[in-house]
Formats: sequence, structure tokens, C-alpha cells
Amino acid sequence: MASLLISAEHMITTPGGGPTRVLSPGFVRAENGVITEVGEGRPPGVPDADLGEGLLAPGLVDLQVNGFFGYDMVDADVDQWRTVVSRLPETGVTAFMPTFITAPVQVQAEALLRTRDLLPDLASGTKVLGVHLEGPFLSERRKGAHNAAYLTDPTPEAIAALLETGLVKLVTLAPEREGALAAIRELDAAGVLVSVGHSDATAAQTAAAADAGARMVTHIFNAQSGVGHRDPGVATQALIDRRLHPGLILDLHHVSPEAAKLVFQAADGRVLLVTDAASSAGMPPGTYELGGEPITMPEQGPPLRADGTLAGSGLRLDEALGNAAALGIDTAVAVDAATRVPADLIGRPDIGRIAPGASADLVWLGPDHRAHATWINGQKVFGGGS
Repeated sequence: MASLLISAEHMITTPGGGPTRVLSPGFVRAENGVITEVGEGRPPGVPDADLGEGLLAPGLVDLQVNGFFGYDMVDADVDQWRTVVSRLPETGVTAFMPTFITAPVQVQAEALLRTRDLLPDLASGTKVLGVHLEGPFLSERRKGAHNAAYLTDPTPEAIAALLETGLVKLVTLAPEREGALAAIRELDAAGVLVSVGHSDATAAQTAAAADAGARMVTHIFNAQSGVGHRDPGVATQALIDRRLHPGLILDLHHVSPEAAKLVFQAADGRVLLVTDAASSAGMPPGTYELGGEPITMPEQGPPLRADGTLAGSGLRLDEALGNAAALGIDTAVAVDAATRVPADLIGRPDIGRIAPGASADLVWLGPDHRAHATWINGQKVFGGGS
């Protein structure tokens, strides 16, 4: 691979494992797809890209993508997968976790096998970090858009069947289900991140899940017990427990602006932005699918089931950063929530940061907070930028 030198008026960096900060101006140099130098001021030599207004940030990392551009990841064929991984850089995303929602365990196992077999045939594009299973080990009381007929307990047999391919890297479950704490310990031992979600658990039960190894809470406030002052639930524990990282869908529909500010203030440094994008994301209003069942994308707002239940989102992750900026969230904090925090949570210190030794996955966010150019492993895969 060729070398790459980018100069930017404003650049996010995480030097030497220290706090993330903004350099104004700054530059980054990469060789063979890996960052070799990060500096303040103008670079020595002529840069390959000289970026003006906006912000050079690490490539965005999304741990919850059900689908995009018309395709649901669980049953997408290889050409549809190619479309998604080649186009997600348009949104600034350089690494993601396709998310498979509730289905019978055997159906999920078959989807994992199919996905494992097609991944080697994908063209270069957004990196696939493994699969996020959102269900079927969820609460009937907090099922959201999931099919209640397929919800079940996380038995050792079910866990073994789903781990067989080695693709599963994140599992959302309800810790109050029978056998859930044992399942959390088993998943954690297998190197799988466990997230509490679609759960009616008490704060104490959520803390017990963290004791067993859970480290994340899926789309905080949505489809979970909340912040009752006498009956604290999942959301309460997510905000106060330093071991837990709340995922936040910052489309300003799933969570109000005020509640989003609360999350960032109470869980400072632990928030990760996710899209929970459905197949309707990036598409015009119409009818699409989520988990094999229809959803409707309206003119405004997130997609819905026929009964009015929210069914994922139409959010872009760069748009979530724009929403964070509009709320007054510090730039470095917001960018961390879409890059370094999710990367660290899944044990990938090679992505989600601009620092020597990390992959040269980069996005130039314009003044409109949208991706104007994206690089993966030092190769430009979207946009302009000189």
C-alpha cells in the first residue's frame, strides 16, 4: 500500500492512550494501512489531502446495525452484503456489527452459518466486527419490535449452538430470564460481549448481570425498566454502574434531547452511540423488513411496526454526531462515543482512534457533521478531500 499524509484544520486524536483531544491544526501519516505519526501543526512535506473546514476523526464504529440501504443483514445475500459494506463509508462508518434480531435459535444458527460462508467473498469496505445477536433471550414484557413467539431462555444448548461459528461477538439478553447469569458467564468466558437489553430487570438484577460479566446496556431507556425513584431498573443501573456502557440511539426520537444529555452527564466516558439502523435506513419512505417482518418508514421519524412500535431507526452515525453537537456535547466526548468507546468495549484497540499503531480508518466530517471523505486502512473509499 502507498503511504498517506493528511493535514486537517481540526483533528481528533487519542495520543498514547491519553485523553482524546482536538488538534487545530494537525496531521496524520500512515504506511501500509497503519498510522505511523500524529502531529500538531502543519506537516512536513506536501499532504495527500489538505482538509479545510470540518473535523478529521477516527472512522466511526457502530455495534448495532440491523440493516441499511434496503437490506436486512440477517437474510441478505452476498451482493446485498457488498452493497452495505461498500456504502456504509458514505455515513462515516468504517467498522460495524451486523445485528440479527429474535428468531428461533436454529434459524439464527443457520443465518450465522450463511453469513460465515459469504464474508470471505465481500469486497473491501466497512469492516465486519462479528455479529450482534439481539435476542431471542429477551423479556416478553419488554419485547419492543421482537416476535414474542420466539423468545426463550438461554439454555447451555442454545448458547452452544449460537457460538459454533465463532461469529457472535455481542449478545443482548434479559438477565432476569432463567439461566441468564450462567449464560452471561459462559459468553464472557468465550470472549463475547454481553449487553443487558429488552429487559424488565431491577437495578439489583442488572448489577448481578454486571457481576457475571455483562458490560453494556442496549439502547438505554428503550425496551427496558427505567429510572423509577422507588423501583429502579435497567436504565438506573446503566447510569450509575461504572462497569456498564449504555448504548444510545441519538436520533432524538428514541430518546428525548433532555434524556440524552442526562445519559452523557451521568455516564461520562461510558456512552456509545449506535444507530440500531433497520433496512429502511438510507432509503425513501416505504415498506421494508426487520427480522423477516414488515416495517414502515414514514416521511419523518423512525420505522414502525403495524402496531406503532418503534422498529429500529433510519439514523446515520454521522448524523448522531451532529445531533450530539446540537445538544452541546463536547466534540471529543461525542466522537469518542462513536469510535473509541465501542472499539475498546469489544477489545479492538486497533480501531476507533487516531494514534500510532492503529488502523488508518478515518473520516472527514464537514461543518454539516456529515461524512465528506472516508479512508479504510489508508485507502480512500468515499468522497473528496483535497
